[in-house]
Amino acid sequence: MAETKRTKVLIIGSGPAGYTAGVYASRAMLNPILVQGIEPGGQLTTTTEVENWPGDTEVQGPDLMIRMQDHAKAMGCDIIGDIITSVDFSNRPFVAQSDSGTEYVADAIILATGARAKWLGLPSEEKFKGFGVSACATCDGFFYRGQEIVVIGGGNTAVEEALFLTNFASKVTLVHRRDELRAEKILIDRLMKNPKIEPLWFHELVEVYGGDSPLGVEGVKVKHTKTGELTDIQAKGVFVAIGHAPANELVRDVLETHMGGYVVTKPDSTETSIPGVFAAGDLTDYKYRQAVTSAGMGCMAALEAERFIAETESDTTAETIISAVAE
Repeated sequence: MAETKRTKVLIIGSGPAGYTAGVYASRAMLNPILVQGIEPGGQLTTTTEVENWPGDTEVQGPDLMIRMQDHAKAMGCDIIGDIITSVDFSNRPFVAQSDSGTEYVADAIILATGARAKWLGLPSEEKFKGFGVSACATCDGFFYRGQEIVVIGGGNTAVEEALFLTNFASKVTLVHRRDELRAEKILIDRLMKNPKIEPLWFHELVEVYGGDSPLGVEGVKVKHTKTGELTDIQAKGVFVAIGHAPANELVRDVLETHMGGYVVTKPDSTETSIPGVFAAGDLTDYKYRQAVTSAGMGCMAALEAERFIAETESDTTAETIISAVAE
């Protein structure tokens, strides 16, 4: 028989936004339940050195997320390793179904599902996923010791991946559609000074090729964006680092979204288009997308959820009194 768990606040997601919401909701005595989702800890668990988290000159991403998880748990947040598969937003309390079969019933929901890596959508990319094509350098970089590899992209993600991969690869070719990177200046400076990295400007990936027995990457074909000329690059690994898209599967047909699927919130708030539902972190933040801003939004969401529940309970009490007097 399926189990039902009841809470005032259900937090869906476990990155900086989710764990911070867990800390604040626990301090507000809301006894929150946090369901971690498919990637406990979020994107920072696939990051190595984090140098912009206040209070830490440098910290490993996975270590930071473990600290956040432990903090939320110590405050009283019930952290559960489960995946929410659907939510009924039509009535309050909200009812969420999970992969384990457990049903979660909540007066308010904080959505902190974050974002996931984008892919180019090439058939050859799909064919070699997990067999030479990856979107996570920290997950798979170790397998390419002494090999030549290719990184696709031109933002922070691509530059960080390329720099990290120089710890293993003999050469990293960074393929970018333009001749100017969109990354932070300090990262660009490091990349341009690294002798193992060779930028290839005005090019885009058109095909990944390799062997079938065993399945594995042997190289890529890239096209010049101005001339159309094709170039063949031998490589054993291809890392696609073209950014992330919001993980909005639970709400894309229910909540208002914009800017490619990011959940819309009210100005200076985490309130969504449904009362009692709040969104924080990379699910809604298309502009900054930083761990520290996600954590701040998690705080906001918990405080707003606390106020929403207090006001709702107050209204219910008032209705009960009026009804009793009328009788």
